[in-house]
Amino acid sequence: MIDRCIPPATGPRNPSRRTAPGIVAAIVALTGLVLAGGAAIARPFVDSAGRTVEVPDRASRVLAAGPPASVLLYTLAPTAMIGWVRAPSPDEAAFLTPETRGLPAYGRLTGKGNTANVEAVLTLKPDLIVDVGSTAPTYVSLADRIQAQTGIPYILLDGSIGRMAETYAKLGELVGAPERAKDLASHTEAMIALVKSRIASVPADKRPRVYYARGPRGLETGVAGSINTEILELAGARNVAEGGGATGLTTVSPEQVLAWNPDAIVTLDPAFRQSVFTDPVWSTLRAVRTGRVYQTPRLPFGWFDSPPGINRLIGLRWLAGLLHPDLFPEPIDAIAQKFYERFYHVDLDAEQRETLLKDAGAPRP
Repeated sequence: MIDRCIPPATGPRNPSRRTAPGIVAAIVALTGLVLAGGAAIARPFVDSAGRTVEVPDRASRVLAAGPPASVLLYTLAPTAMIGWVRAPSPDEAAFLTPETRGLPAYGRLTGKGNTANVEAVLTLKPDLIVDVGSTAPTYVSLADRIQAQTGIPYILLDGSIGRMAETYAKLGELVGAPERAKDLASHTEAMIALVKSRIASVPADKRPRVYYARGPRGLETGVAGSINTEILELAGARNVAEGGGATGLTTVSPEQVLAWNPDAIVTLDPAFRQSVFTDPVWSTLRAVRTGRVYQTPRLPFGWFDSPPGINRLIGLRWLAGLLHPDLFPEPIDAIAQKFYERFYHVDLDAEQRETLLKDAGAPRP
């Protein structure tokens, strides 16, 4: 699943997608009928951007605007989902509940490559749209615009991993699942606190320098401080890509990676992982010579990024254990088993555990 890392355009790129005033009026009228037959707009709600939005007393048909929102909604209230931003692939679907595997795909309303058509979204009759991620002005503007076009309440929730407990509480209030939200928030806070407490014993200058490699060539990365690399620092690493004015994701040169010469590499891309030990550009790096190239698990959602949502929580514990094995001796398979049961509603069998974790270590050349 693609992460929400690049702000959406402030206006429609394709003139054919512009919504004429007459169409807007028809959409709003249609929305009024939909809401009249479903959940009634009943109360004000203050979202993470400080916007006050009139929301249903209990939202029962929720549309996630992007992948992080899809993951959060799935973990909290899968019965409230009306579809996926992107249809799960067969290998992803095997790690989801049977009831959610066949939900329709409608595209994304926000972020890189937004593809959803507003009119088509309305046919799904959502009573609430939820976006999880940045609450920057660009996203506030998008939320206000779509809400004005459709008449459907559109809320923004903070997607940073350190605010996930609060975000769970807000979404739990909206979908009528406060106790479930409290449970997930509690476990989220406990996992983060555990990792932080153990990592605190490692001096900053002793923490490994890590490069995050995206794409088949490994030359796309997330700069320090971006939502895409949040768990690097939390897991006790130093991100070699310090930014230099860049934000979010950026493309770098092989020469830059060679100059950084990281102690370890985390990658999302299997093709890159398979080639890194034989590629002459990469084989001289310290991380490659010592075999510290880590392939992040990805089913049903990436453990490190892609998307940058609550799915990263298990990735935080996994990566901390790889970078500091003496501080995290507990086996990751047992921890993953409990995480998937609690957050993803699935009881992993032995074959699924093998599929999930077979490439999760550091392959040797």
